[in-house]
Amino acid sequence: MKMLNISTKMVAVVGLLSVVACSVPTQQTGTSYSRDEARAIQEVQLGKIIDARAVMIEGTKTGIGSMVGGAVGAIAGAGVDDGRTGEVAAVIVGTAAAVLGAKAESAMTKAQGMEYTIQLDHGEVISVVQAIDPNLTALMAGDRVKLLSSGSNFRVSKIQGL
Repeated sequence: MKMLNISTKMVAVVGLLSVVACSVPTQQTGTSYSRDEARAIQEVQLGKIIDARAVMIEGTKTGIGSMVGGAVGAIAGAGVDDGRTGEVAAVIVGTAAAVLGAKAESAMTKAQGMEYTIQLDHGEVISVVQAIDPNLTALMAGDRVKLLSSGSNFRVSKIQGL
C-alpha cells in the first residue's frame, strides 16, 4: 500500500467532514420548515395544551457518521507504515473510528424537545413531540395553540392574540 502524503489525507478528511455536515438534519421545531413544505397547503386544527413535558429527541443513525469515521480512521491508520503494518493499522483504527463516528453522529443530532398533549376544540386528545425553539417562549399547559399538519408532519405553535 502506497503511503499517502499529508495533503492527500487532509483533502480526504475535509471531504468526508463535508459529507457529515450535510447529513445533519435541520431542527424539528415548530418554526422550522423544509424546502418542500414552503408554499404548501397545511391543515389547521385549534386546541389547548393540557400537558407539556420535556423530552430528548434521539440523534440520527444514518450510517454516515460511521462511514466517515471509518474512512478517516483508515486513512490515519494507513499512514502508520508503508507495508503490512499500515494495512493492519488501517483496519483497526478504521473500525474503532467507525464506532466513534456513529456515536458522534447521534450525539451531534440529538435535540431537547417537548411533548405536548393537546385537546383539540372538537374534543379529540392528541400528542405531538417537537424540538424546542430557543428563540420562542416555551409553550405551556393552558396555552391556545394551532396544530399544523401536512402529510405526516405536524407542528404546534401558539395562537397569537387569543
